[in-house]
Amino acid sequence: MAQIYKIYINEIVLILSDTIPSDIEDYQEVKSFDFDFPAFYELAKQMKRPHVFIIQSKEFKSLFRNIKNSLEVIKAAGGLVKNEQGRYLFIFRNGKWDLPKGKIEADEKTRIAAVREVQEECGISILKIGKKICNTYHIYELNEKTILKKTSWYKMKAESQSDLIPQLEEGITDVRWLDPGDLMMVKQNTYPLIRDLIRRIG
Repeated sequence: MAQIYKIYINEIVLILSDTIPSDIEDYQEVKSFDFDFPAFYELAKQMKRPHVFIIQSKEFKSLFRNIKNSLEVIKAAGGLVKNEQGRYLFIFRNGKWDLPKGKIEADEKTRIAAVREVQEECGISILKIGKKICNTYHIYELNEKTILKKTSWYKMKAESQSDLIPQLEEGITDVRWLDPGDLMMVKQNTYPLIRDLIRRIG
């Protein structure tokens, strides 16, 4: 399996890898020797349609570190939650379907933060936290700063609780359990990062 970093910027995915991933068909290759991340970021912000860019290089880890070190990093954690009926928990935040996640507090363990954020955002109790799924990297702007958010995602289990309570102060207006067969609704109105995560369902 190819070693890989994915950086998400709105609808844009930048992949850094030592080989071209076999499951990626429609992409544009970017040369690493003269890669200018600030210029690329400004271009990516203007693009409205989904697009994948790939930098293939033996030095991809060093390139990723350089990008990360140029930005302010915020660490977050969240969960892909499944209930006993095989349904998955999704939230509707700021006009798009999403998965529950949030910022890790000072001195807080990542797994504990993941459970806390899911419970706070959805008003449920998590029965069990399982294996880590992956880390994702998302770039956005906050208070005139460019932020790289590293989110650690975990598999979780919960009972099917009917009284889901969205955390309105976090912009969440709906929380639902969805069957795997109903996820097309999510895929049509979500972020590339979330689409990549829910590919792991099944």
